[in-house]
Amino acid sequence: MKAAVLLLALATLPLTVGTAEAAPPAPVFTGGQAQPVFDPADVIREDIWVTAPVDSDHDGRDDLVHAQVVRPRATQQGLKVPVVYQASPYYAGGNDVANHDVDVELYAPGYARGPEGPRVAAHGVGPATPITWRYQDYFTARGFAVVYGESLGTGLSTGCPTTGDVNETIGARSVVDWLNGRTSAKDATGAAAKADWSTGKTGMMGVSYNGTLPNAVASTGVEGLETIVPIAAISSWYEYYRNDGAVVAAGGFQGEDADVLAEYVYTREDRQICRPVIDGLTRDQDRVTGDYTPFWDVRNYRNDVAKVHASVLAVHGLNDWNVKTDQVAEWYEALKAHGVEHKIWLHQSGHADPYSLRRDVWLATLNKWMSHYLYGIDNGIQNEPKATIQREDLSWTDEADWPAPGTSDVRVYPWPGGRAKGAIDTRSPVPGTAAVETLADDSSKTIEQLAGLASSGNRLLYATSAAKQPVRLSGAARADLALAFDRPAANVSAILLDRAPDGTSHVISRGWTDPQNRTSPARTEPITPGKTYRIGVELMPKDYILAAGHRLEFLLASSDHDYTLRPKPGAGLALNLTKTSVTLPVTGGKPALRAAFG
Repeated sequence: MKAAVLLLALATLPLTVGTAEAAPPAPVFTGGQAQPVFDPADVIREDIWVTAPVDSDHDGRDDLVHAQVVRPRATQQGLKVPVVYQASPYYAGGNDVANHDVDVELYAPGYARGPEGPRVAAHGVGPATPITWRYQDYFTARGFAVVYGESLGTGLSTGCPTTGDVNETIGARSVVDWLNGRTSAKDATGAAAKADWSTGKTGMMGVSYNGTLPNAVASTGVEGLETIVPIAAISSWYEYYRNDGAVVAAGGFQGEDADVLAEYVYTREDRQICRPVIDGLTRDQDRVTGDYTPFWDVRNYRNDVAKVHASVLAVHGLNDWNVKTDQVAEWYEALKAHGVEHKIWLHQSGHADPYSLRRDVWLATLNKWMSHYLYGIDNGIQNEPKATIQREDLSWTDEADWPAPGTSDVRVYPWPGGRAKGAIDTRSPVPGTAAVETLADDSSKTIEQLAGLASSGNRLLYATSAAKQPVRLSGAARADLALAFDRPAANVSAILLDRAPDGTSHVISRGWTDPQNRTSPARTEPITPGKTYRIGVELMPKDYILAAGHRLEFLLASSDHDYTLRPKPGAGLALNLTKTSVTLPVTGGKPALRAAFG
C-alpha cells in the first residue's frame, strides 16, 4: 500500500530530471556599451503609487507619488535590472496661467510700487497614459528598466507642487527609496508592489525641470542613486527667477515665477486642496525686493553638494537663456570641489537635449556612462576627458576639464565715447578721477536694438579693436562699475557683444543686478541719489571664441527689456570710467589677449 502511494506521488511530480530551466536572457556589453538584445516592444508596464514621507497638501496622510514602470519581460524570469528614472511635473500637461506683470516700477524703501497684474485661474488636464520618452526603447532594449515618476500635486500623484522645495525633492527621492526596498508602494488594485526585479541601482536623467529633479535628489545623498544626467537643469531656483537682487526672467518667460510654475503643473484631480500652498508661494517668493531669503535658500541644491555621491554627467546649451549657464557652471564647480565624479557636455544649442545635435556621439557617451555606473562595466568612461564642447562651427572637442585649463582673468578698461562707441583698452584704465558718462533708462528698447544704434542716450557702448587672431573666453566675465543714480531704484544690465566686420552684433553674455543689493543678494540697502557706488555685475559663464577680425564690445544699460522688470523710462545712471573695469576669462591669459588686440 505504501509503495503504491509512493509511486502515485512520483507520477504527479513535474518531469525535471535531466533538464534545466532556461536561464533568463542577460544584457550584453560590447566595447563597454550595452547592446540592444531585448525587444523594446516586449515589456511589462505597471502603475504604482509610492508612499512619500511628507504631507505637502496637509490632509493628514503621507503623499503618494504615481509612477509608471517599464521593464524588460525577462525580469519575470528572474533577471534583475538597474533603472533609468525620470521624475517630472509635466506628464499630465499644464494649465492656462498668466504670468506676472513686469511693466512695473522698481521697489525702493519708502516708495510705493504699483500692483502687479492678476493671474488666470487654472484648469486641470488629465494625466498622459501611457507615459513615454524618446530614450525608453533605447534603454529597455539594452537591459535597463525605465521608471517615470509624477511630481507631487501633478497627474495621479497626491500632494502639492511647490517649485523646487524640500517636499518636491522628498517626493522624487521616494521612488529611489522604493526601488531599494526602503518605502512601500501599491499597485492599481491596492496590492503591495515590490521592486524585486530591480538591482536598486538607479540613474536619474531629464531635461529642464526633469533635469533639475536629479540635482535635487542627488543633493540628499540617497543610497542607490548611482548617477545623474541633468540636462539644462537648475541648481539654484533663486538664480532662475532672480539675479543678485534683481527680479529676472527665464528667457522667453517674462513674468513667470515660482507660483506661476506651480500653478501650471498643478494637475492633480483635487483643484482646491493646494490653493493655500500656492498662495503661500506667491506671498513668500517676494517679487518686490528680489532678496535672497529662506524661501530661496531651501531651493538651492548647492547648499547640500557635500552630500552628493552620485556621479554627474552635466549637459547644458551654451546659448540657453531659459536655464542660464550659471546654473551648470556653479553646480559643476561645487561638484569638483567636493570630489564628485563628473563630466560636462556643452553644446551650441539653447534649452535643448543633445540627442538631436549629435545623436551617435551623445548616445555612445550616455550608454557608456550608464553601463559603467549602473552595471559596473569597466569601460574607462570615468577616465576620459572631463569636458566635451561643441564649437561655433558645430565641431566637437574633448578637453581635460572646464573652464578650459590655462584660462585666467584679465582686466580691460572702457574709455570715453560710450554714447556713440568708446574704446576698450586692454592695458590701461582711464587716468584721473572723474571721466563720467551718462545714460537714461528706456525699458521699451531691447538690448539688440540698443546695440544696433550708432548713437544712443539709453546705453553706453565700448569696443576693442578688430582681433588679429581668435580669442577664447572660458568661464564668467565680470563688470566692476562706479555708478551713481538720479533716483533711489534702477536696474543695471551688463552685456558682452561680438561685433562682426559687417557691423552686425551677437550677444555673448549678459548679467544683471539691483544696486540696492550691492553688498549682498540677501539685503536691500537704500541708494542715495547722486552718490557713487561700486557695483559688481557677474555675467553668465560662457565658452566662446571671438573670431579674427571681430570686435569685443561691452554695453551698459539700465533695464533689459527681455529679462528685467520694466519701469517707466527716465532713470539716470552716471558711470565713472576712471574706476570701472571689465574682467574677462581669457584662455591663455594676458599674452593671448594682447596678441589679439595689441
